[in-house]
Amino acid sequence: MPNRVVPAAVFCALVCIAGLSAQTPAGGALQFAELGVCKLVSGQQIEHCRLGYRTLGTLNAERSNAVLFPSWFSGTSDQLRSAVGPQGLVDPAKDFVILVDALGNGVSSSPSNSETQHGPDFPAITMQDMVNSEYRLATETLHLKHLHAVMGISMGGQQTFEWIADYPDFMDVAIPMVGSPRPSSFDELIYHADADAIRRDPDFHGGRYTTPPPMAVAEAILQMQLTSPANYVATHPLDKFPGEWARIRDKGILPFDANDWLAQLSAVMGLDIAHGGSMEEAAKRVKAKLLVVNAAQDHLVNPKPALDFAALAGAKTFILQSDCGHISTACESAALGEQTRAFLDGN
Repeated sequence: MPNRVVPAAVFCALVCIAGLSAQTPAGGALQFAELGVCKLVSGQQIEHCRLGYRTLGTLNAERSNAVLFPSWFSGTSDQLRSAVGPQGLVDPAKDFVILVDALGNGVSSSPSNSETQHGPDFPAITMQDMVNSEYRLATETLHLKHLHAVMGISMGGQQTFEWIADYPDFMDVAIPMVGSPRPSSFDELIYHADADAIRRDPDFHGGRYTTPPPMAVAEAILQMQLTSPANYVATHPLDKFPGEWARIRDKGILPFDANDWLAQLSAVMGLDIAHGGSMEEAAKRVKAKLLVVNAAQDHLVNPKPALDFAALAGAKTFILQSDCGHISTACESAALGEQTRAFLDGN
């Protein structure tokens, strides 16, 4: 786990794979794909577009073992390394693992780090834009013509769904985990409330702040959805709550940037891998062998859209049954790792 303090959504994803962190391999230095201009589906463009990534393992002689693993909401490729290892979600002894910093995460091109399109001047990005930039990383920077697999957790799972719809011939296997092909109405309720909490915060100043604001209400909204009420009560004793609330109030989403948070959240809210069409038609386009992983008690990403899509696509499913909700991948990390590694191996 990184030394820096992380916001709730990042912490969620880290906890999701915390049981695997002892297996984290060494190496995987941060690199950047310099993509020039990234043309967006809106017709706008990101100037000086770059994508952060790390690689673990070795590309085989046939160039057939590449696994692309994009980051979750507000997460980074550095944090993703804890999911990689012999007992992790993917084993770099077998696969060439490409960990990707999704657009808007503060490492890749984002509102917070763009010199020419800073803050609210940064163009709105979509899940399609994230995936299109990752396709360019794979083909233009790494010179790959095909991937063995795409896999991801939470927003990484949503990118995985986007991948199988937009580039159906480009991978053999896809494993979206606690993700969705399209938000449910309850998901949208949470995400819109969180976005409004950012925009209405008096320290936000329309995104033109000089000091990154903590955004405590936005943090609290996500904290309420990361797990189930029963699990929260069991893991957060009442006598410790004043300290927990003080932490949420004082730190909020920091050190993550509020404009970056909104940029990625907007992409999540606008996700629709059918692109305005039917999910039945989107499912017909899928060619990858598909394992859909969801958590039965997920309050942050409702499992129904993903499971409905799995049925349409004839996909295998694996349902996490603990009361940990969205972070059930932590509570059942050993079983999940067995499932993903076996599926990547063709079993």
